[in-house]
Amino acid sequence: MLVDIETLPLWRVGCQKEERRLLSGTLMVQNSDLCVFSREIMEMRNTTPDFILLGLFNHTRAHQVLFRMLLATVLTSLFGNALMILLIHQDRRLHTPMYFLLSQLSLMDMMLVSTTVPKMAANYLTGNKAISRAGCGVQIFFLPTLGGGECFLLAAMAYDRYVAVCHPLRYPTLMSWQLCLRMTMLSWLLGAADGLLQAVATLSFPYCGAHEIDHFFCEAPVLVRLACADTSVFENAMYICCVLMLLVPLSLILSSYGLILAAVLHMRSAEAHKKAFATCSSHVAVVGLFYGAAIFTYMRPKSHRSTNHDKVVSAFYTMFTPLLNPLIYSVRNSEVKEALKRQLGTCVNLKHQQNEAHRSR
Repeated sequence: MLVDIETLPLWRVGCQKEERRLLSGTLMVQNSDLCVFSREIMEMRNTTPDFILLGLFNHTRAHQVLFRMLLATVLTSLFGNALMILLIHQDRRLHTPMYFLLSQLSLMDMMLVSTTVPKMAANYLTGNKAISRAGCGVQIFFLPTLGGGECFLLAAMAYDRYVAVCHPLRYPTLMSWQLCLRMTMLSWLLGAADGLLQAVATLSFPYCGAHEIDHFFCEAPVLVRLACADTSVFENAMYICCVLMLLVPLSLILSSYGLILAAVLHMRSAEAHKKAFATCSSHVAVVGLFYGAAIFTYMRPKSHRSTNHDKVVSAFYTMFTPLLNPLIYSVRNSEVKEALKRQLGTCVNLKHQQNEAHRSR
């Protein structure tokens, strides 16, 4: 006798002489009265270790084009941030606290892209949308680690600009290398603490249903919607944590740039005006892009959440913002452009010397 699992009631019917087999989603019952343990079957199916990421794209022609464009954007982002790190490391004129912080921002952006995009691309290309519980935990850990770390790192960069513009003569004292390294380490540690707490708490809940996550990566606010337990305490705690990690650094950033603006307006030199605005406008643009997306994602009321909006905004801050950061800092920053020219000139000269040595042989 064949009984479809989906039609089984959620109550237990007793029986004797049973022999049960699960075969292709069907329960085979032989030599017995009709006997099912539907609750046990449902629990067995719901405790599967894998989650299913429904993804960002389907396989229509339009989505295939969008997928290719997204991959091109991601590759450009990785190249741009890697180039920024290389320039800062190779050019001694960029060995300052400001550019060290910028190199850390590029490193965080590269890691952020690498946390989400490879799995999303592999799922789309292979058709296998499963992600293990451990893999999901890794994504949940790294996203707040990198996102929270960037919040505090941007605050450190704002303080660096405040000291450089408002107290240029005291810059070596107020923004020493020791303080710069401490702020950088603190940014990483605070982000990692938030990521660890979110990962442990999120994966401690029991999950029911088909384990389908309507997203292209594992994110705590999306995953807890599938939990079979009351998550209100965790969601409230996560909301308060996100408010603190977003608004405290943001208030420091706004205070720093407010003081910078007041100082710039009192400058008499037009050249000083131009240089200060050129440097700070780049920082403000990055802050606006990052914090706008983060606040929209984590600080909206639950009643205003939409899956499609979450996907679009998540794609923006995990893929497009990391692309815009090196573009903004390279296009708007004359020192970075000069460093790039010097490195290109060095490469051309080296190639020319190699060709000359080859010809002389």
